Amino acid sequence: MKDPNCIFCKIANGEIPSRTLYEDEKFRVIMDLGPATRGHSLILPKEHYANLYEIPEDLAADAAKLAKKLAIRMTEKLGADGFNIIQNNNEAAGQTVPHYHVHLIPRYQNDGQHILWNPGEMPAEEMDEILNTILAD
Repeated sequence: MKDPNCIFCKIANGEIPSRTLYEDEKFRVIMDLGPATRGHSLILPKEHYANLYEIPEDLAADAAKLAKKLAIRMTEKLGADGFNIIQNNNEAAGQTVPHYHVHLIPRYQNDGQHILWNPGEMPAEEMDEILNTILAD
């Protein structure tokens, strides 16, 4: 299924031109128009799924395999010093387009990006409560 109002559906299916790094029957990988670093790209499924919660497991697994393949190639070809593979779900997590996608972000020493978080602290009792909540039936 494709969403006729989704810009990523249109790009993934070739209705809107893009700088395409890779394409097969399931995915199109494009260079991001607002790159975090040199080579920042997006894996877009050709079918519409709003986020990780909606995409079928086998297609999410295929996206992960493709991310690994491209991360290796991009690291080698671009001389990256590291790599972020990021997949955001919903606005609170930073997702700005409601179409499942994976960010491929080559990293370079002193590239000025800070795609990190500050580790927090949590009491053991609270961690146990969270653990039990997740594991409960």
